[in-house]
Amino acid sequence: MRANVLIIEDEIEIAELVQLYLKKEGIDSFLVNSAEKGLIFLEENAVDLIILDINLPGKDGFEFLQQFRKGSTIPVVVVSARESDEDVIMALGVGADDFVTKPFSPKVLSAKVRAFLRRSMVFSEDERKMYRFGPFSLDYHGYNLKKGEDLIPLSAREFEILRLLVEHNGVAFSLKEIYDQIWDQEFGDTTAVSVYVQRIRKKIENDFKNPRYIKTIHGKGYLFSRELVQ
Repeated sequence: MRANVLIIEDEIEIAELVQLYLKKEGIDSFLVNSAEKGLIFLEENAVDLIILDINLPGKDGFEFLQQFRKGSTIPVVVVSARESDEDVIMALGVGADDFVTKPFSPKVLSAKVRAFLRRSMVFSEDERKMYRFGPFSLDYHGYNLKKGEDLIPLSAREFEILRLLVEHNGVAFSLKEIYDQIWDQEFGDTTAVSVYVQRIRKKIENDFKNPRYIKTIHGKGYLFSRELVQ
């Protein structure tokens, strides 16, 4: 699998170990040791995924994500020694697609990276498809969501969940069904799905507490309103 990954990590031993495992998968990677250097690198270079530490000198990983997500949907996998629920929720809330706690298995991390890249490549190979709902347009080929001409920043997982619901509008999906299709893991916390749906609602709903587009079907899960999709 040919792809480019940016590793933003100030612990060089960890960064080089991850780089070694990615190389075994045929994935090229680049190392920087601060969020500031990462942002500069991304201004001049295209990458397919970012592996991001939270505890960095200068700007931390949360600040990097807040700035980066204003203009990109590239998948971001956070790796951190911070493992509290609050840190995980914060990372997901500002745009991370996954959270891996240190110490971690480089083999497992590289497998997660490979899964994200595989999905991105499938999307890029799709014929051009676009769904419209209200003032929004969801572009499969461009892998983006726009409100009029304005880009609405989505993380890769937010895009995938929205795509799943819009493409199957009128069909209710349980949390487990969404988790199984998007996370591609046998076991995990399906409540993460609700976190992502809330994030999407805040970006597309006028009143996310009384959603018009993504409906909650009690006892089942979530459904995208069929009559609103063109």
